[in-house]
This record gives sequence, structure tokens and C-alpha cells, in this order.
Amino acid sequence: MKRIFGSQKEEKPAAPPPSLKEANDGVTNRVKAYEEKVNECDRQLRVLKDKIKTTRGSAKKNYEKRAMEILKRKRLYESQLHQMLGQQFNVEQAQFSLESAAVTVATVGAMKEANDKLRTKMKELDIDDVDDLQDDFAELMEDMDDINETLGRSYGVPDDISEGDLEAELDLLEDELEDTVEEGTPSYLQSEESLPAQPTEAPGEKVDEYGLPASPTTAN
Repeated sequence: MKRIFGSQKEEKPAAPPPSLKEANDGVTNRVKAYEEKVNECDRQLRVLKDKIKTTRGSAKKNYEKRAMEILKRKRLYESQLHQMLGQQFNVEQAQFSLESAAVTVATVGAMKEANDKLRTKMKELDIDDVDDLQDDFAELMEDMDDINETLGRSYGVPDDISEGDLEAELDLLEDELEDTVEEGTPSYLQSEESLPAQPTEAPGEKVDEYGLPASPTTAN
């Protein structure tokens, strides 16, 4: 069959369209190329301008003719440059929109995943259990306050002292302090130098140098 009718040509898969980045790069290169052509036309026109000013006759007309041709070419390049700049703006705007859409999709996906995880975690919690936990904690804190208050009690201390008793006690202490200042230093606070010497012998009895009763021979 293939020999009679021939084999059908296999269709080649269509090449994928260029990405926005590739399209933007291509347009940018064309913009730079047209800008260089316009700048070259300006350079040539400046040279011809100087020659037109310094020449006369047919030479001047030839220079003017060449300048006219270069000016027409410059206008063509400027028109193409203007179109390329418009295409570049459209491609960049499309690329920006695509990038923004990708960021938006990623953000929405992340928020959706976080929402699902939060919903799953919330299922593990019960608001009634949280309230009960808070109530139990408050009761425990109150019990701890009662225990600390109980441990801080003092025993054997009279608690029926009034403000009048306190004032009388303070007045009495103040009177005792004034009496002490007037009479001088109490005897129990005096130094050993001011105290009388300790007796070394009993009355009517002689003692030796060690404070012991002297023997009859020593006494004589």
C-alpha cells in the first residue's frame, strides 16, 4: 500500500510559542538596534551640515541631497522605533500581569492550606474544655493563696492589741530612754575598768600571791 499510494508525511509538532521573557528580550534588542540607527543618522547629518555651510554650488547641492536621504531614513527608523517601544510596553505589561497572577495564585494556595490546617487543629480543641481548664486553674490559684496565708500565721501572739495600747507602749519606751540618758550609763553597760576590783581575800584572812589562804609561816 505504501508503494502504491506513498507514505503520508508525518506532521512535525508545532514549536511552542516563545515565552514573554523571550519576546521581551527580542523586542528590546530591536529597540536598541533602531536607536543605534537613529544615532548614526544624526551623526551623518551633523557632518553634512558642516559641509553644506562651507561649500558652494553643485557640491553643496549634492550634500543637501544626501542629507535629505539620510533624514528620510531617520524618519523611517524613528517610526519603527516608536512601534517597537509600544510592543515592548505591551509585552512588559503582560509579563507583569502574569507574574502578579502567579504570586496571587501562590498566596491564595498558601492561605487555603493554612486555613485547612487551622480548621483541623481547631477540631482538636473544645471551647468547653478550655473554659473548664481556666476555671480549674483559677480554683488552684485560690487554694494556693489560702495555703500561703495559713502557713504565714503567727501563734501565741495576742491579736487584741488596740491602737491605744500601741501608743502607751511607745510612750513608755520613750520615758525609759529619757531616764537612761539622765542617770547615765546603766551599770550593766559599764566597762570593767569602772567596776570595783574583785576582792582577792576574805575579810580577816590573809592570802598569798595566788589568792589562796596563806600558811601560818607565810602569814608571819
